[in-house]
Amino acid sequence: MKKTLKIFAYIVGTLALLLVLVLGYFHFKGIPNYKYDPPAEIVNLKVPRDSAHVARGKVIGAMQCVECHANAEGKMTGKPISDLPAIFGKMHSLNITQDKKYGIGNWTDGELYYFLRTGIHKDGRWSPPFMPKYSLLADDDIYSVIAWLRSDDPRLAPDIHEAAPNRFNLVVKILSNTLFTAPPMPEKPILMPDTSQHVALGKYVANAVGDCYSCHSGDILKVDMLVPEKSFGYYGGGIPLRNPDGETVFSANLTMDKATGIGNWTEQEFIEAVRFGKNPRGGTLSRPMGPRPMLSDAEVKAIFAYLKTVPVIKNPVQRYRASLQ
Repeated sequence: MKKTLKIFAYIVGTLALLLVLVLGYFHFKGIPNYKYDPPAEIVNLKVPRDSAHVARGKVIGAMQCVECHANAEGKMTGKPISDLPAIFGKMHSLNITQDKKYGIGNWTDGELYYFLRTGIHKDGRWSPPFMPKYSLLADDDIYSVIAWLRSDDPRLAPDIHEAAPNRFNLVVKILSNTLFTAPPMPEKPILMPDTSQHVALGKYVANAVGDCYSCHSGDILKVDMLVPEKSFGYYGGGIPLRNPDGETVFSANLTMDKATGIGNWTEQEFIEAVRFGKNPRGGTLSRPMGPRPMLSDAEVKAIFAYLKTVPVIKNPVQRYRASLQ
């Protein structure tokens, strides 16, 4: 018996030591750096800056950038990110104004394009998982975002505010070296969807423009950013998020299950919920889900058409208030 206990203790001690060594490795390695290696055509990229591209970029920016990067005055200087799942700890977004020292004023179009696709800064630093990587966004939409970032939008005017440094916790360091790494550049151009194909358009707006699946799937650690349909619990909801008060709010089930999803919603109710934050059961949707008035009725109708094609998941998500059941 004593010999058995000694062997067991030795095994447990060895495993504990290995665990400490592995965790220590990730702690000291930190967030990985990557070789900055954009294709030649991206290095010399010059995006069109006409009014149409700026206007389109403003729409995507309102969906993807403003909520995380706009301070209390609306300037894009970065701020504490309050709605991240608690597992990521406390984070602060960066200054993306046109300031040449603290913002992105010295970045070229190619550097911005490469960063938006991969998350890799021009010095090789990589932005961890909470910064989306736009692998699915059409090339022309990436151009539009860059055109908007270069525009005379007063929110993007140079500002010398320096973002607070992020002190990444061990979980973020581990995830950045394992489950979430820099995605590859697209192998071929990504074209805009045909607007007459409602389901294809809805899939594009929901997944590429809105990034909706990353919050409305079942597990934030099992989200597939290259093939969203492979995400665990795809659009079935349940991921714990945080509202501005720091309270936990679980993402809603957006599949067409009639008991636990939106299977009983009408198209008009869905439009009013997405565009204006109106809850069909009364009141408003709970933060961090905010209204998306920048989307057109046609785009939201297309999302609704696409969600009708998503496999139904029965998932009774715990809602923030009983009134939202």
